[in-house]
Parts: sequence; structure tokens; C-alpha cells
Amino acid sequence: MLNLRMEQIGKPKASAEKGLMEKIKLCLSKKPLPSPTDRKKFDHDFAISTSFHGVHNIVRNQSKIRKLIWLVVVLGSVSLVVWQIYSRLVNYFTWPTTTSIEVQYVEKIDFPAVTFCNLNRFQTEAAAKFGIIFFLWNIVYKVLHLQEIRSNYTGFKDAIDFLTSHQNFSITEFVKKNGFYLNSSTLLECDFFGKPCGPQDFAHVFTEYGNCFTFNHGENIQAKEKVSVSGRGLSLLFNVNQVEFTDDPALGFVDAGIIFVIHSPKKVPQIDGLGLSSPVGMHARVTIRQVKTVHQEYPWGECNPNIKLQNFSSYSTSGCLKECKAQHIQEQCGCLPFLLPGNGIECDLQKFYNCVSPTLDLIEDKGLCTMGTHNSSCPVPCEETEYPATISYSTFPSQKALKYLSKKLNQSQEYIRENLVNIEINYSDLNYKITQQQKAVSVSELLADVGGQLGLFCGASMITVIEIIEYIFTNFYWICILFLLKIPDITPGTLPPQDRLGKRNHVEEC
Repeated sequence: MLNLRMEQIGKPKASAEKGLMEKIKLCLSKKPLPSPTDRKKFDHDFAISTSFHGVHNIVRNQSKIRKLIWLVVVLGSVSLVVWQIYSRLVNYFTWPTTTSIEVQYVEKIDFPAVTFCNLNRFQTEAAAKFGIIFFLWNIVYKVLHLQEIRSNYTGFKDAIDFLTSHQNFSITEFVKKNGFYLNSSTLLECDFFGKPCGPQDFAHVFTEYGNCFTFNHGENIQAKEKVSVSGRGLSLLFNVNQVEFTDDPALGFVDAGIIFVIHSPKKVPQIDGLGLSSPVGMHARVTIRQVKTVHQEYPWGECNPNIKLQNFSSYSTSGCLKECKAQHIQEQCGCLPFLLPGNGIECDLQKFYNCVSPTLDLIEDKGLCTMGTHNSSCPVPCEETEYPATISYSTFPSQKALKYLSKKLNQSQEYIRENLVNIEINYSDLNYKITQQQKAVSVSELLADVGGQLGLFCGASMITVIEIIEYIFTNFYWICILFLLKIPDITPGTLPPQDRLGKRNHVEEC
């Protein structure tokens, strides 16, 4: 009974398949098939008429030796073409690049941004009043550079007590209030291409050196001006005021002077590792050049043009790393630490110690914020502008200038020597260098190379390729027709007579 029901279910399906096959056969039977003689004639006509060089010589020659020679020549040429095209494709898919260097001379050029910081970060009174400044700055360094907070600090116990008793202590406000400041007493002279400038032309920015000040900031009016004369630029005279600003020398802060970095107005200043130092009693002359670098996107290069930063107008690796750290810390701790960008509640000292520090260790251990390659958190920028600098020093001021400045500032000559820093920044030439990473092989060059190999060895063109495709398709079409017409008229629902007879005998025996 079950077998009978399955046979009834299978009959409609089998009849449907049989009907479809019959329709296909009927359609194909209406189309005349070429005879074997016609197929041979088609092959012969293709061989003598194709634009693929050498094939017609195999067919037309009566001498067997010549036919063999031409056959070897054609097969050898085809082998060389296949090998050459394969090597070209392999070379293309290794994504090779070339680097070109070009120098552009211009009449006017943009002046970079320059960020200045005092090597002594805090005011003396604040340093004396808060003995935990070193501990605080260890936290800042760990946020920026993932350094360990030193537990062997002599005032570590005092720092822990301070954490407990000052829950709402704001590092931002502390640094802004008690750090280095810029006014007429610390910036004595400022000249930009013969025009006077002052503290109002500088933008405040927080860095690992506390309060820093950027000239020619992206939002500053001066940024719209361009340099038209080489050899002149920005000239500044700073008073570091060592008596008022000092760090504890026992903790490694033994220098006095100004540290500065020259960067693009749209880029985040990165002082540590890239900063130039000018000590007191010195005149630093800095000559710069502008170098633009263009990186190719993956797979030719490592940049990713689709990455955009939320808190910075242009992409940079340092800005990306800061945003990456800020995102992970905000997710884990619900606050943002000092020096990292974003809109959120500032982390208090307790959060810094209990949550931010372990989160930074986690970021480092698991590699959550990486840089360099295209698949890292922060790949290299596709375009960046740098300002390589050459710096030279001379003693400042001279004997006569020393007397002049001592009288002008109403300070002793010793004070002038120990506190004044003169910095001059200018372009060496009105030109900029473009270092550009380019694709070594483009798609059009690949096609031209492949076409050249086909033409050199086989005399083939795109039309030849179409001829061969048409020939292969026609033969394939004929083979399919012959195959379909030779299919036996058997469906899954019916069995051959021999199988039916065997099955009946088997039933009778049972």
C-alpha cells in the first residue's frame, strides 16, 4: 500500500520531467544539425580564415614536415604567450608601487603651525603645595604613551590619601590654572614677517607638557596668510621665568627652556619624540622645508581613505590613537581622561587609578589600538604634510645686547642669561617636495601589456579572441545538441522490461 502511494506521488513528477525533456528534444529536432562533413568544413574554414597567425599555415601546407614545423611554432608561441600573461597577472596582483619625488617651486607657501611649551610645566607654588604632581603626571603619560605608573614614588602613600580625600579633583582645571601661561611677561617679543604679534595670536592646547600654545592654529587669522619671502618668518623671545615655573629635579626635570614642534595647522601637535628644544641663553635658528607625502590605499598601500575622525578635522595617526583610547575608556569607565578628545565627563583621580589605568593596560595587552597597516585601528594617513627642520644655535644675548635687555626689562644680566630664549623659524626656500606613492601597474597598462604579448607572439588582437570564443561556443552548442538527442527515453517512474520481469519473478517466489 505504501509503495503504491509512493508510485502515485512519483508519477506526476516523472511525467513533468518527461514532458520537459520531450519539449527540449522537439525544439532541438526542429533545428538542422550539421553533418560530420559540414563540421569538418567549418573547422577548416576557421583555420584558414582566423586572424590567429600560423594556424592557416598548418592547414594549407601539403608537406607533413612543414605542417609539423608550423605546429611546433604555433604551440611554442601559445606557450610563451600563456607564460608571459601569467607572469604579468601575478605581478599585477602583488600590487606593486613606485615612489616619485617632485619639487614644486611656488611664489607663496603656507606657513605651518608651531606649538610652544615650557620644559618646566608647573608654577613653583603649586608644585610645593601639591606634592603629588609627579604622580598626576605619571597618569598623564600613561594615557598618552601607555607607561607604567611608578609605585616606588616616595610620595605614593600621600598620593593615595589625596585620591581618597579629593574625589572631585580636576586635572584639567589644575593644569590650566597652575601650569605655564602666555602673556606679555612670558612672551616678550613676537614678529611674523615684519608684523607684530602677541599672545592673542596663540591658541591654548593641552599636551603632555601641560599648557602649550599654538601659533598659526587652524582657526587663527594668521593661518590664512602665506609666506612670500624665504629667509624671514616667525621670531619670538620667551621668558621661561625659572623662579616661577619649576619641576622637581629629583624626579628627572633638570632642563630649562622652550620645547616646540612644527606641524600642519590641521594636525594634533605631538611634542614627545618630535619636539625641538631651545635652552635658555640661546638663539635657535630653525629653517624648515615642506614635504607632502601621498600614500596609496589598500592593496597598493596601507592607508584607508574611508576613516574619518569625530573630533579632528583631518585624519592623523596620533589623533586616531587618541580617539581609539577615548572610546574604550569611555565604554569601560563612563568618563574621559585628561588629554583625550570627546564630549564626556572628566575622569576623577579615583577613576583614573581604579579604572582608566587597568583599561589602558588592557588596550596594550590585547592590541585594541594599533597603528600602521590598513587593517589596524589607525592606519597611515593617505596624505600628510611634514616640516623637516634644521636647527642651529648661538649664544644669546651678546654682551651689548645683554646690557640693552637688562636695562629694557629692568632685570639683572644673570636673570637675562638664565631665563630668555630666542627662537626664529623660517623657510629655507619657497618650494615644497611631494613624495608620492603610485601604482606601478594600472589596469590599462596591464591590458596593454597582455595585448602586446598576444600581438608579438601570435599576432592576435581582441577580434581574434572573439573569433576563438565564437568557434568554441559553436562547437560546444553542437555537442550539447547531440548529447541531448541521444538521451534514452527513460524516466524515474518507469523501469526497463528486464527489471519489471525480475521484480515479478521475485514476488512470485515470495
